Amino acid sequence: MGNITIKMLAKELNLSTAAVSKALNDSHEISESTKQRVLELAAALNYVPHPYAGSLREKKSNTIAVVIPEVADSFFSLALNGIESVAIEKGYHALIYLTHERFEREKTILKDLESGRVDGVIMSLTMKTNTFGHLKTLNKIVPMVFFDRVCEEIDTAKITTNDEECGYQATQHLIDQDCKKIAILSISDSLSISSKRMQGYQRALLDSGRAYDASCVIDYSEDPAENLEQLRKAFKAAGRPDGIVATVSKMTTDIYLVAMELGLRIPEDLKVVSFSNDSTVAILNPSLTTITQPAFEMGELAANILFRALKKKDLIWTEESRVLPSQLFIRNSSTGSL
Repeated sequence: MGNITIKMLAKELNLSTAAVSKALNDSHEISESTKQRVLELAAALNYVPHPYAGSLREKKSNTIAVVIPEVADSFFSLALNGIESVAIEKGYHALIYLTHERFEREKTILKDLESGRVDGVIMSLTMKTNTFGHLKTLNKIVPMVFFDRVCEEIDTAKITTNDEECGYQATQHLIDQDCKKIAILSISDSLSISSKRMQGYQRALLDSGRAYDASCVIDYSEDPAENLEQLRKAFKAAGRPDGIVATVSKMTTDIYLVAMELGLRIPEDLKVVSFSNDSTVAILNPSLTTITQPAFEMGELAANILFRALKKKDLIWTEESRVLPSQLFIRNSSTGSL
């Protein structure tokens, strides 16, 4: 039969749901005989109260959900710290859900959250998210705030960084370092952050009088072995890249490993810029030039906006979105003579 609800009990007993709820809570408003009928049927059907029922009566659970692709990435770890710092201050719990970059898991998590177990949701999409029905459905039930990887189709607050400008800055920096052929690694053709970073890359090439070459775009997959092989192929090719922009931090390790394997020197043979918030970039050999996002601040701001929405039901979402600037930190991986 599935989960037994108060509504089912009420229908079976020909009572209102309010009367059944009061009987289950031993209210003085309900007669002893009615309470007995309700309790007997509830026991017979193995009725289990919803764990959040008390909170739902008060229309709050004092819990928010944070849905993110992973925590191994330093960006999401820092953003999560920012979110939790606000949640703790507000007396809320934060339930952390990891999608592991799987679209089906994202849909399953959001379906589960439709039950009302949380008051609001802060999330960043998977790299495979390309339809948005599940997001729109949940957004009708609870307020949602997106950060970093956002859904442009939903009218809500979005906390992002200046991704197109950062793609431009990373590429322009390599141009300024006399790189002749600049490759870019991308994780998705559907995420807005990926498309904006790509637009910045293309614009920098155009502004410098260079033609965009689709063969310089390396699409990262979920298969680590395939990604390494793609880099080997690109770095072995005639007219190989002498500069590369990694749009996600985890790509950096692969670049360094393949360069070492093939005897390519960084930065002499290959100059590298990566989007990264990893605290170890300064001690890599050579130290890594990065575009560093304000991850903690993005999480903190997303949480503050969500809690404002929980207090102010008529919040104008379009006025709450923010773009926080990232910063280019030049280190040894992109400097030095070719």
